[in-house]
Amino acid sequence: MLMLVSAVFQQAQAAELIMLEQDACPWCKRWHAQIGPIYPKTSEGKLAPLRQVNIHKPLPSDLAGLRVEPFTPSFVLMEDGIELGRIRGYPGEELFWWLLSDLIKKLPENANTDSES
Repeated sequence: MLMLVSAVFQQAQAAELIMLEQDACPWCKRWHAQIGPIYPKTSEGKLAPLRQVNIHKPLPSDLAGLRVEPFTPSFVLMEDGIELGRIRGYPGEELFWWLLSDLIKKLPENANTDSES
């Protein structure tokens, strides 16, 4: 039973939003101030938990194939190690949520549903 629960939990957590950032990035700081505190509480944050990655440090082994760009922040939606899409830069709160909702629709469990905005 425990293995079944664990497998279901792992499947539910298979998606993640990778935030590629760097120190002294003013747009990263703005994102953290405006979106960071609420992101984990949102439906998007529950579907794709945030994972922060500094572009000037070695990538974790599970992200070895991820294309890193010098422009930060960049947000990469990953599902089971596969990139589904990305947002380059932080365009402000309203546009970020709109772009993220389009990315979330690419998740297999959301591919056939419409989001209510």
